[in-house]
Parts: sequence; C-alpha cells; structure tokens
Amino acid sequence: MNSERVAAWTEAELGVEGRVLDVVRAPDGVLSARGADVDPTSADIVQLAADLVATMRVSPGCVGLAANQVGVGVRMFCVDVVEHPKTRTQHGTFVLCNAEVVESSRNERAREGCMSVPDLTGDVKRAARLTVRGELPGTGEKVEFSTDAFEARALQHEIDHTDGLLFLDRVAGAHAIYPRQTYL
Repeated sequence: MNSERVAAWTEAELGVEGRVLDVVRAPDGVLSARGADVDPTSADIVQLAADLVATMRVSPGCVGLAANQVGVGVRMFCVDVVEHPKTRTQHGTFVLCNAEVVESSRNERAREGCMSVPDLTGDVKRAARLTVRGELPGTGEKVEFSTDAFEARALQHEIDHTDGLLFLDRVAGAHAIYPRQTYL
C-alpha cells in the first residue's frame, strides 16, 4: 500500500503552473466515451494534471475533476475532499492516472452532484470502502491505497468519468434525480 505516498503528493511535484480550464457539460460526447490510458510522465499529461488541480481549486464545492470534464478524453483525475464534512479518511490533494478499483465493500446510497451536470443531483449506490490502484503524474509511480466514506465515493465518481459514465448513469431511475438546491 502507498497511502503515505499519495497523502504526501502535492501539485508542486509537477513543476508547472496549472491553468484554469473550462468545464464541459452533458451531453458533450467526451463525457460519455471511455478515456485513453496515459503515459503519466508525458509533458502534456503533467501539464494537464496541474490544470485539473487549478480548475478544481477555483470551482466552489468541487472535490474532484476528471480530464474528460475539461474536454480531454484520457484516464486521469484529481481529488481533494479535505474540507468536506462527510470525509473520514482522506489523502489530501492528489492526481491519479489510469486508476482502477481493485477491491470494494458493500454499497451505500448517497446524494451526488457533478460540475458537468450542474442543475441536477441524484442518489447513487457506491462502495463505502475501496482500494484503488493508479499512477502518479510526473513520476509514473504506481500506487495502491484504501479509503472509505466520502473519499471512496469521490474516487468512484471520478473513475466513472474516466470510463465515460456520469452519476446519472448510476441512479436507480428518474425518481432518484433531483433539481440542485441553490444556497444563498
């Protein structure tokens, strides 16, 4: 397990400045296509990793962002659930390339939203605990770590994006989709 390595990762390791990119919205085709595997050491992927973190940071309430959400059809995303009240285990801010779930536990239902589907939320069943394997951008280090609760949900949501799935593809039906609440 590489839990400590993931928790110690920072975007400063990338050595490039992130740019804020536009987020695409459903039904844009890039959101429904499985992304291509990437070379995590490629200069373009390192820049995209920095861009994903920069875009996530300026987006209120955003706890994760996949490459296809900024119009790039590759298997990479960033996550940071540190500030979220439903977080138990957390690994700080990190980016994973070519990630996959290698083990998961029983499912729990909870409400999800998405920057690419800004007007809706939905009830989605996801594993409460899971182990994920992926590669860190820049170094290409292979990492595998376990997490739970909200971070596990966020990872599954972002991995779904890399596979061309939205949370709407996981809801039980129209009865489990709701208009997003706006709080002043």
